[in-house]
Amino acid sequence: MELSGTRRALHGIAELVLAGPQHRAAGTIRLRVTPGGFGQVAGPIRVEGTDLVWADGRAPLAGTYRELAARAGVEPEVPEGVYPDHSGVSPDDEIVVDREATDLLLGWFGTGEQALRAFAAGPGAAIEPVLWPEHFDLAIAKEEVTYGVSPGDAGHEQPYAYVGPWKPREGAFWNASFGAVHELTDEQTLQAFFSEGASRTR
Repeated sequence: MELSGTRRALHGIAELVLAGPQHRAAGTIRLRVTPGGFGQVAGPIRVEGTDLVWADGRAPLAGTYRELAARAGVEPEVPEGVYPDHSGVSPDDEIVVDREATDLLLGWFGTGEQALRAFAAGPGAAIEPVLWPEHFDLAIAKEEVTYGVSPGDAGHEQPYAYVGPWKPREGAFWNASFGAVHELTDEQTLQAFFSEGASRTR
């Protein structure tokens, strides 16, 4: 299973094909989890499994980012002037995704969204998980703490969940420089992890 390459390719699609064109058209970089994948919040383009889907068509995640974007009727671009870090891919790079890795990563986003929504639920709660194209992670912010799930990165090869307090904390629970991480797991365990993080930041 080619995890890192697939993660990079999906990140590139999220940034160049979804977030960049959406930012130009609607002024927002926010993306969302959709059934079997992720998509724009202010447009019809989304990833479903190993396909790109738009209002009146679909195509496999193949070719270059420029070619894939053209099939959906958009120009690939990064959201200019919004954030400093990027996916590291260019429009003319070839897209290569592994089906097994894609299923794992997109399934993780689905599990993470359910856990985040359940954790944030309550009276007056209206917190929408956002898939951010900068670091390609799904997150919410609540009481000066960020809770999220990541498909992995340079520091953590495997998908993980995290709790990131805006003010540093100390103790055994805080096992990362930015807070606490918990590797790939199920929805119930994720909810418990987020809840423990919340209790340790009050």
